[in-house]
Amino acid sequence: MEQTYQPKDFKSTQLVRWCPGCGDYGVLNSLHKAMSELGIAPHNTAVISGIGCSSRLPYYMNTYGFHTIHGRGAAIATGVKVANPKLSVWLATGDGDSLAIGGNHFIHAVRRNVDINILLMNNKIYGLTKGQYSPTSDRGFISKSSPYGTVEDPFRPAELAIGARGRFFARIIDMDVKNAPGVLVLAAKHKGTSVVEIILNCVIFNDGVHNRITARETSFDRTIILQHGEKMIFGKNNDKGIVRDGFNLKAIVIGESGYTLDDVLVHDAKTADPTLHLKLALMDGIDLPLALGVIRDVDAPTYDAEIEAQIESVKAKKPARTLREFLTSGDVWEVK
Repeated sequence: MEQTYQPKDFKSTQLVRWCPGCGDYGVLNSLHKAMSELGIAPHNTAVISGIGCSSRLPYYMNTYGFHTIHGRGAAIATGVKVANPKLSVWLATGDGDSLAIGGNHFIHAVRRNVDINILLMNNKIYGLTKGQYSPTSDRGFISKSSPYGTVEDPFRPAELAIGARGRFFARIIDMDVKNAPGVLVLAAKHKGTSVVEIILNCVIFNDGVHNRITARETSFDRTIILQHGEKMIFGKNNDKGIVRDGFNLKAIVIGESGYTLDDVLVHDAKTADPTLHLKLALMDGIDLPLALGVIRDVDAPTYDAEIEAQIESVKAKKPARTLREFLTSGDVWEVK
């Protein structure tokens, strides 16, 4: 009989320690729900993290966990998955941890298509170290480390992930416990690196940075939840849609300016060509609604499966040897 799980089965006994109102609480809640729906046993699950507020998450999981070092979570998660491919491996990280000191590890994990699930919590600030600007902070952002405003353009996680040949990219909002668990389930079911950007609020050092898209009174018109095979429709009354406008995208009101429902695009998350996926992922919530849900979900060979197959292939061709036989084979010499 197949065992079923409840969210509580994935909760540890540790007291959760984040600032009251932090978006990390919503992420943790959604992750517990997603894991219970996936039905993978806690002892077959590992949650890895680097350094930062979000990286405390493994303590609050009744799974295997490893709170590692700054920026190296992706590299260690890769090692865990290659060493034990049967594990469901998750990486909890932030915009500073994964896109600054950990940027190289992040893009290469994505490029290799290791079968891990990356939860990239983007609050556009360094929270743990008390309020310095991060790689995703907007140009002109005033912080403790940029008192006169930053003079840099930020990374856009979607652009970075898809540019690194990412096959799965999704986006959720921290406190959207209605839609977020389902997206996390789809990320886990994807074979390969899944990147889920989480729009997250830091109540202490960057409170309200995402209000333009998360405020209840405007979120219907500033966001769109994409679902594979369905029309790209949004708005409080579901009366708006996304259409092509030459090489660009355009938000329209259905029934106005000659546009009908037939003109609205159907989302295809499975197409290998990333061109439209990138355009959708870069919609910013101003002229076009911010895209939520699964934006890209394309099958491709995974690094860990290919490594495992390669090892078995080599073992089949070469007989088992002792360590001494291995060390004395090939080019050897004697020291006299």
